[in-house]
Amino acid sequence: MKRSVYFQFVAGAAAMCALVGSALAEAGPVGLWRTIDDNTGKPRGEVRIVETAKGLSGRLVRSLAADPSKEPTTCKACTDDRKDQPMIGLEMVRGGKLAADGQWYEGGEILDPDNGKTYTLKMRVAEGGAKLTIRGYIGPFYRTQTWERAE
Repeated sequence: MKRSVYFQFVAGAAAMCALVGSALAEAGPVGLWRTIDDNTGKPRGEVRIVETAKGLSGRLVRSLAADPSKEPTTCKACTDDRKDQPMIGLEMVRGGKLAADGQWYEGGEILDPDNGKTYTLKMRVAEGGAKLTIRGYIGPFYRTQTWERAE
């Protein structure tokens, strides 16, 4: 009898793990993501991406810099409506919708607050929902980052 209860428990736990993994894979880019610094390879900030009527929107919600006092508090380099706006709460991802291929999100833009440049956005969820591949384009040139799910 004890053995039967044990196997039922193990089977139930395995089914729950499969459901959670499946939910993450289907979650898309909506959620909290840890950005990774290109130069150091260390976490730099957290961006929360939400779905809006205009597509995706991602705002910086927290700095993860080793010394946040050395980080800028406003976006001095920005050249659009984000110029001189506080870094915390700054909208870094604007727009972007699921493409016809069902894998990539396209059509929006992503801001690099360090240099104020905006890039055409292309992104997709990877590794079962644990990572987000972000690609920003200016003409034929692009830059790619991989963010990690923070939730």
